[in-house]
Amino acid sequence: MDNIHDVIVIGAGFAGLTAARELAHAGKRVAVLEARDRIGGRTWLDERMGLNLELGGTWVHWTQPHVWAELRRYGIGLAPSPTPQNAYWWNGTRAVAGSPDELFELLDRPNELLAARSREVFPQPFAPLDSTLLADFDGVSLLDEIDLLPIPAEQRALLESFWTLNFNGRIEDAAFTQALRWVAITNGDWKVMFEACATYKIAGGTKALAEAIQADTAADFRFGADVRSIDQDGDGAVVTTADGAEYRAESVVLAVPIQTLPRIAFTPALPVAVESAAEQGQLGLGTKVWFTIEGEHPAFVALGGADWPLNFFQSEYVADGKTFVIGFGPDAHAIDPADTAAVQRILNRLVPDAKVLESVGHSWVDDEYAQETWPMHRIGFLTESLPALQQPHGRIRIAGSDVADGWGGFIDGAIDSALKAARAILIAAQPVAV
Repeated sequence: MDNIHDVIVIGAGFAGLTAARELAHAGKRVAVLEARDRIGGRTWLDERMGLNLELGGTWVHWTQPHVWAELRRYGIGLAPSPTPQNAYWWNGTRAVAGSPDELFELLDRPNELLAARSREVFPQPFAPLDSTLLADFDGVSLLDEIDLLPIPAEQRALLESFWTLNFNGRIEDAAFTQALRWVAITNGDWKVMFEACATYKIAGGTKALAEAIQADTAADFRFGADVRSIDQDGDGAVVTTADGAEYRAESVVLAVPIQTLPRIAFTPALPVAVESAAEQGQLGLGTKVWFTIEGEHPAFVALGGADWPLNFFQSEYVADGKTFVIGFGPDAHAIDPADTAAVQRILNRLVPDAKVLESVGHSWVDDEYAQETWPMHRIGFLTESLPALQQPHGRIRIAGSDVADGWGGFIDGAIDSALKAARAILIAAQPVAV
C-alpha cells in the first residue's frame, strides 16, 4: 500500500474533509488518516431510539457563509426545528410557564446591553483580529460582564443560563470576546445569533453534507488510523499511527480538536504557546442528551438554572406517540445521558407532568478523539493562543473549528479554517518567480 503522499490530512471531520477536497482538486496526492471508523468528527448522525439523531454538531444558518456555500454547492436544503409554542424557565427562585415571546423578551435587554460593543470590538468578524483593539476585552470574563449589568435578578439568572448553554460549559473563565464575536458576526443582533445556533438543521443530517464532500475528493481515506507522532525533517514529515504504520508527505493538515494535541508526539516540538493552548483546552465540556417523553406535545423550549446538570431543553420531533427532546448541560460528568430517572427529575423542575421514557447521548468529553464538545474560548484565547495556533509549524498547519476566525465553534468555522490551510499549502508549493 502506497504510504507516500503530497499531503496528509489528520482527521475526517468537516475541516479534514474540506482540506482534503481542496488539495485533491488541485492535483495533490492526499491521504486522510482518521482514528474513528467514520467521517464527521464531532458531528455524528446515528440511529437512536428509532430515529436518526444528531449526537454532536447540528445547526447551520445562511449567516454562516462557508457552510451555506457548501450546502448550495451540493444542492442540500434545510430542515427547520419546530417553532416553540410553549416556554418554561427558572427565574432564579421558581419555575415559570409562559410563551416563547415572554422568555425572549426577558433575555432581550440583557443581551442588548451585554453585546452593545460587539461591532466596535469586531467590526469585521472574519478579518484578522486587531490585537490592539482586543487588548481591553480579551482578558475579561463573560460572567464578570454579566455581573456589571443593571438588570433584575431574574434576568441575570436567565442571562447566565443562556450563555452557559451557548458555551456548553461553565462561564466563570469564559471569554467575553467569544460572546461579542458571535453577536458581531450576525450584525450585532443576538436573536439572529441564537437562531443560527438552534433553528435550522441540514436536510438529511450533517452526514449528508459530510458524505457529499467526501464523495467529491479523490483522497485516500484510512480509518482506524490513530496518529501518535509527527516527525519533520528537511524533506517532509513522517506521520506514525498507533499500529506502527508510517506515512510520509511534504505537508500535514492537523484537523483535530486542540485538546487532543497532547496525544501526538511532535518532533520538533510545537511552540510553547500552542502546547499551552492545548493544555488549557476549551470550555465546551458539557453534555447533549436526547430523550423521549410520553405523548405528542406541542413544541416547547425550556431554560433552567445555569448550574443545573441540564439547563436547556428543546423539543425536536414527534413520532409514534412520543416527543423527542434535546437537553444540554454544562458539565459532562454531572449527569449520565442514559440515566433516564435523572433526566426526568431535572425536566420536571420546569415541566412537571412530562414523563421521560428513555434517554441517550455520547460523551464527547470522554471521547479520546474529541475531549470537548464545540470549542468555546477561555479568557485570553484570542490574543494569547489563536495567533500561534493559526501559524504554520514547519510543514504542519492546524485546522478546525477550534482555530477558526468568524464562526469558531461551528461547522462553518471548521470549513473556513480548512480552506485557509489548504490555500496556504498550495501557495507555498508554487515555484518562486525569478
